[in-house]
Amino acid sequence: MRLRHKPWAKEKLMQYPQYVIQNPEEKKGKWRNVFNNENPIHIEVGTGKGQFIVGMGKANPDVNYIGIELQDSVIVSALDQLIEEELPNVKLLNFDGENLKNYFEKGDVERIYLNFSDPWPKNRHEKRRLTFKSFLKLYEDILINGGEIHFKTDNQGLFEYSLKSFSEYGLLLKYVSLDLHKSDFLDNIMTEYEEKFSARGQRIYRCEVQYQNSIQKTEVLNERMSE
Repeated sequence: MRLRHKPWAKEKLMQYPQYVIQNPEEKKGKWRNVFNNENPIHIEVGTGKGQFIVGMGKANPDVNYIGIELQDSVIVSALDQLIEEELPNVKLLNFDGENLKNYFEKGDVERIYLNFSDPWPKNRHEKRRLTFKSFLKLYEDILINGGEIHFKTDNQGLFEYSLKSFSEYGLLLKYVSLDLHKSDFLDNIMTEYEEKFSARGQRIYRCEVQYQNSIQKTEVLNERMSE
C-alpha cells in the first residue's frame, strides 16, 4: 500500500511537545523525569498509526508507553488520538528505531513490543528483520535485566524465523500462540493491521520472550550444545 504523504505532518508533530519528544537523545537515562513518575516504561518499535500504543495507554495507566515510528505522515495519526484522549502516559518518537541506543540507556525500558513488522522475506534481507540477532542485541542493551519482547505477526514465515532467532540468542520463551484470536489470551489490544488481517480470517501469531542473565544464558546455550 502506498503511503499517503502529508506535507503538514512534520510541523504538526512539532506543535505538541507534550506528546511528541523532539530531542530524545537529551532524555537518555532520564525518561522517568519525562513522565514524572517511576512507572515501568514499555516501547513499541514501529508504532504505525498508534492504535495499539494508545489502547495500551488507556488500559494500563500505571505503565508509561513510548511509540516509535519513522514516517511522520503515519505517526501523526497517533498524535491525533493522543490529542483526543489526553493520555499523560503515552509519548511518541518520530525517529528511526534502529537508533534506540541513542535514546535509551541500559535499564530505561522494561518491555518492547514488535507488532506486524515488515517480514523482509528474501534471504538477502535477513539482517533487516526486527528479530535478527543484531536487533536482539540492540534491545538487550536498553532493556532491564530480565526484560521482555512481545511479538505479534500475521506472517507464519516470520514467526517461525523469529522463534528460531529468539532461541538461538538464548531468550526464554514464556508464551506462544499459533492462533491468538482463538486462544485464551485476555485483554488483547489490536493494531490496525491486526484488525484488517483477522477480519479476513488470517491467523495472528504471538509470543513473549524474556532475556536471561549471562549465567542463565550460558547454561541454556551449553545445554543445547550437549544435546
